[in-house]
Amino acid sequence: MTVAPKAAGRGIDWGLVGRYAALILLGFLFIFPIVFMFMSSLKPDDELLRDTTSLRAFLPGENPSLNNYTGVFERVPVGRFLFNSMLISTITVVIGIVINSMAGFAIARMKWRGSTVILSIILATFILPFETVAIPLLFVVSRLPTIGFENGLPVLETGWLNTYHVQIFPFIANAFSIFLFVQYFKSLPVELDEAAKIDGAGWFTIYRRVIMPISGPVVATVAILTFLPIWNQYVWPLITVQSEEVRPAIIGVSYFFQLDPAWGELMAYLTMLTVPVLLLFLALQRTFVESIAASGVKG
Repeated sequence: MTVAPKAAGRGIDWGLVGRYAALILLGFLFIFPIVFMFMSSLKPDDELLRDTTSLRAFLPGENPSLNNYTGVFERVPVGRFLFNSMLISTITVVIGIVINSMAGFAIARMKWRGSTVILSIILATFILPFETVAIPLLFVVSRLPTIGFENGLPVLETGWLNTYHVQIFPFIANAFSIFLFVQYFKSLPVELDEAAKIDGAGWFTIYRRVIMPISGPVVATVAILTFLPIWNQYVWPLITVQSEEVRPAIIGVSYFFQLDPAWGELMAYLTMLTVPVLLLFLALQRTFVESIAASGVKG
């Protein structure tokens, strides 16, 4: 009688275990500030300051409550600020995707002399910090014409200050977004364009009906990378917007340092500002990762 040999047992892949352990540790390092912020928002100021020197800072506290959240609404016009930020960020993302994708398509898919030079010039603007152009840009927008209303009638006025569009239009065209679209569009087969041309399609039809419908990953990536800086924009609204009617939510942070700092209410306010960003990332996480893994950073 023949005895079947025992199946060899698999050994533990310690390399894989080590990688997962490192990723878990890295994940905890990134989530600690968020946990601290949320837990602090449930504590009164004296308990919050006392717990910052120990691990109790990451625990709910002795008597967690939502008093800081109700206090936020008494100190800051939260609803108006959040509406403004969502409106500004959404419009910038939507128009930015259209403009930057068209620019990326023209550079990546349409063969014309000088496209590489143009892309190089566009990328060169990306290395300039915004602070270096903020004052010249402020000078320009303060003299641009706009339409206002007086006695219910439209009138032509000078200056974009204290408006929504001064917070939107300067940030629509983005060098990094164009670069991402160029890299992704270059990774798509040229045969798609040739087949569409055989059917009589022009360049705009190819862009709108062939290329963009299969560009979900890069669109999601650009949406996230555009939304985040616009949502967190602080310096530009601070110098261009004085009216609470059009101020974004991030400016509300300064309200908690007037007279006496309200640390618990500040943490509650920051938690409220963080939720939309987390929801956006969770909604687009899969396509965002696919874009980065596939062609988002390919040469």
